[in-house]
Amino acid sequence: MSDLAIIVPCRLESTRFPRKLLHPIKGKPLLLWVAERIRSEVPDMALWFAVDDKLLADCVEGAGFRAIMTDPAHQSGTDRIAEANRKVKAARIINVQADEPLVSAAQINALADLLAKGAAMATLATPFQRIVDFFDPNQVKVVMRADGRALYFSRSRMPFSRDLGLTIDDDWVKANPCHRHLGLYAYQADLLAKLGSLPPGRYEQIEKLEQLRVLEAGYDIHCAVTADPTIGVDTPKDAEKFEQWLG
Repeated sequence: MSDLAIIVPCRLESTRFPRKLLHPIKGKPLLLWVAERIRSEVPDMALWFAVDDKLLADCVEGAGFRAIMTDPAHQSGTDRIAEANRKVKAARIINVQADEPLVSAAQINALADLLAKGAAMATLATPFQRIVDFFDPNQVKVVMRADGRALYFSRSRMPFSRDLGLTIDDDWVKANPCHRHLGLYAYQADLLAKLGSLPPGRYEQIEKLEQLRVLEAGYDIHCAVTADPTIGVDTPKDAEKFEQWLG
């Protein structure tokens, strides 16, 4: 069993952005921008791509990366990674999302550090900077305990400011204890195997947030806070933002 591996879950179809992982940005599929970014940031970490379609496997393998075919019926990236790790057999797993082309070594290492300190599962969060993002249901929110463990994740803005109501602005949201969740995770192998066998949670199905399955099952999720810039590509507009960032 290897000690640590990065496994990137990859699904061909996407509701908001069909086949976004193959969407060309400056002539290169988004998935390859992510693959090359990970390799340049943490070249010494084992890297695998858990894919659900041969088109994705061909994309990464054609560029020299390793792919594992997984069941297309999986409903979450966690389920897909759990299946892939039955082959990889890593003791600790970091889940980098296939649509995060600006993932950094500092972010990946922060997750690895939390695992090394005993966390069974970890993820990342970053402070909100703009009120428009705080109101956006596509920007997932997380509130944490004082020790950094997650209390809840939601697409709704939280906590609700009863006194201020809707009259909140950028300055308020920067000071707000709620953070924007970044979809990078890390797991100990034994917990990952358990999560893969759990049925979807009630709140997970309502919010469509797989991490809620973990909280509902009674497990802790430790959070590290990062200020590194990120562009999660969820929509064609996000792809345009990344292309503009590339210059």
